[in-house]
Amino acid sequence: MTAIPSRQFQLRAIETQCSIGIHDFERAAPQRILVDIDVLLDPNQEPQADKIDEALNYDDIRVAVLSLATSRHFDLQETLARAIFDAVAAMKTVQAVRVKTSKPDVYQDVGSVSYQLSDFPS
Repeated sequence: MTAIPSRQFQLRAIETQCSIGIHDFERAAPQRILVDIDVLLDPNQEPQADKIDEALNYDDIRVAVLSLATSRHFDLQETLARAIFDAVAAMKTVQAVRVKTSKPDVYQDVGSVSYQLSDFPS
């Protein structure tokens, strides 16, 4: 018996400008954020033909991230990550999502400050 392989999309370092943060200087101007997403897809719904209408289009994931990140001000990375998580989790064939938001320019001596939200199986 052959095991069904897992299926997953990974989008790394989606970069955009986002109004995010609790400090006055953060509210004054958008700042750069990076978003990483892992999407676990239903292994039983693998496309049978080489046609995009049978698959989850990763363009839709990218567009959702960019649209949400620029839609309003977010005080917290947690709130932004939850909005992205919920939007991607609702897409067809999605079984689990991992979202990581990062603010790479917060501190000069820290590569980034990140938050991650996931329902991936352990």
